[in-house]
Amino acid sequence: MNAERVMEMDQQNVMRTYGRVPIVFEKALGARVWDKEGKEYLDFFAGIAVNGVGHCHPRVVEAVCRQAATLMHCSNVYYHAPGAELAARISELTGGMKVFFANSGAEANEGAIKLARFYARRVLQQERFEVVTTLKSFHGRTLATLAATGQPKFHQELQPLPPGFRHVPFGDVDALAEAVGPQTAAVLVEPIQGEGGINMPPDGYLADVRRIANQAGCLLILDEVQTGMGRTGSFLAHQQDGVAADIVTLAKALASGLPMGAFLARPDVAEALKPGDHGSTFGGNPVVAAAALAGINVLFEEGLLENAARVGNYLQQGLKELATAHPTVREVRGRGLMLGMELSAGAPAVVDECRQRGLLINCTAGNVLRFLPPLIITESDVEQALRILHEALTKVEAQLPIA
Repeated sequence: MNAERVMEMDQQNVMRTYGRVPIVFEKALGARVWDKEGKEYLDFFAGIAVNGVGHCHPRVVEAVCRQAATLMHCSNVYYHAPGAELAARISELTGGMKVFFANSGAEANEGAIKLARFYARRVLQQERFEVVTTLKSFHGRTLATLAATGQPKFHQELQPLPPGFRHVPFGDVDALAEAVGPQTAAVLVEPIQGEGGINMPPDGYLADVRRIANQAGCLLILDEVQTGMGRTGSFLAHQQDGVAADIVTLAKALASGLPMGAFLARPDVAEALKPGDHGSTFGGNPVVAAAALAGINVLFEEGLLENAARVGNYLQQGLKELATAHPTVREVRGRGLMLGMELSAGAPAVVDECRQRGLLINCTAGNVLRFLPPLIITESDVEQALRILHEALTKVEAQLPIA
């Protein structure tokens, strides 16, 4: 089936919720993907930070194939080894946190919000229900996680959204302290805002958020859906800040390309959930659990955390050097292999130009180029990406009106 027929079938039969790029991908390996026509692309988007260990990593593929041929699904009514082994590994990496497996980041955040409310009522014995989040945040597309998301554009035509959410500016400690009160069940923040534009908080921000939560007697939920799984150079981004969370949410790269999310909690917080309080038919299914365990082993055994930090620094320095040569570049920011380049104009056109030259990136928050390559990326790959980006910026800037 050729590319035109694939796109035609999709357009006729799939709901139009995605502004798809007119490319049909056929195969992928490592940091590269190929379309139906055989054109090769260097992938600095990784399926929105999902393919953390690269496309079709052999160890993940082998684990998935072996598990799919053995036990594909049995429901959470029963036990299975891949899920138990994965939970034990995650607990080991997070200081003994307990795990609930879901299918996506939105589900993980939804579950975290529920847990915070259960904890307030059952453990604290208080009628706390509010969750304080930040402006420009993104926490998912269920009604509750959209209400938590601090971007009004996602709220349009969906009112009334579930009550109980307050938003303060990201990085503003004083505003957060003022918003947190006796009805606050939890504070929910991203260590680095992803969809909001790769926004970095001030130094010490997470420690201040932790202090405010402690003083108010509420929980701290850290949304590590995009920042987690090694993307910033540590297993979880907040581990670099020396801050302990009460609840952490994961998804994206958790199962190396298969759909999986999770929320983790301190054991005493997790005890607030009782049988029947929450569930997921497919959450932690044997196949995705096997993929996740294999991917985590790859992260640590193949040095990908160190690679993310080293090559991420190399990429960031290269982007900053490009910024000096291109007047549209306002700022380069981020950590590890989660980087953004904010432009004054032309960001979508730069994305298109890069794609035509064989580099996949995306634009978020209107004018921020987002770079989320697989953690296996090399300095040679970075140099190729920077050459393409320089060409794309040069062409787009030449077409922009003179200020």
